[in-house]
Amino acid sequence: MPRIYDCSVETDLLTGVRISKVSLQRGELVVLPTDTVYGIGCDAFSATAVAELLATKGRGPQSPPPVLIANQATLHALAEEVPQVALDLAEKFWPGALTMIFHARKTLNWNLGETKGTVALRIPDQTVTLALLEEVGPLAVSSANLTGQPAATSVKQAANYFGDKVSVYLNAGESAGSVASTILDLTDVEDGFDDAGNSVTTGVIRVVREGAIKLAAIRKICKDIKVEKV
Repeated sequence: MPRIYDCSVETDLLTGVRISKVSLQRGELVVLPTDTVYGIGCDAFSATAVAELLATKGRGPQSPPPVLIANQATLHALAEEVPQVALDLAEKFWPGALTMIFHARKTLNWNLGETKGTVALRIPDQTVTLALLEEVGPLAVSSANLTGQPAATSVKQAANYFGDKVSVYLNAGESAGSVASTILDLTDVEDGFDDAGNSVTTGVIRVVREGAIKLAAIRKICKDIKVEKV
């Protein structure tokens, strides 16, 4: 059984993050805490690791994982276009329980599955995972559970699901939240100008999943942009 590192103990935390970094660089899987539920993650740029992640959960490429990032600079590096409303949402809810889907940059050398050229991005509000993301870069992270089972809110629950299929478990106690992130699809939204030269934003924000952040809070930021459930 892989070791579980207690992130409340400084020596364990430092060792756990270091071993996680090495494991991720080897294409292995890591269970890590987020501000919602525990996640199972891998190097987003390793197609083999992403395939292993999906297989471990019991999913196929038709269910591509979202990508956790450390900062907004990485958002601009991975997304083809970032409309102003996305920046407004990020300003309000990142780090936090909001996942946004964008068109991915065509130059990216990765294979997250059947994404249709998109990528789902989030900055989690969890210090351990943010520190790891700063060290290793973007991680493909899905909820730590077998398909059809509840998402793990503790390392013990995740370990019961995955056992030695995961190289490292980072334990930060019970999850701060038990509800998954809200997912918005912004691929239909773009900035432009009207005939008078005024900046305008057109398109529709589609709510793929209403999670920890409620629609009323989303609509308050989006103002005149239509927000509708899929």
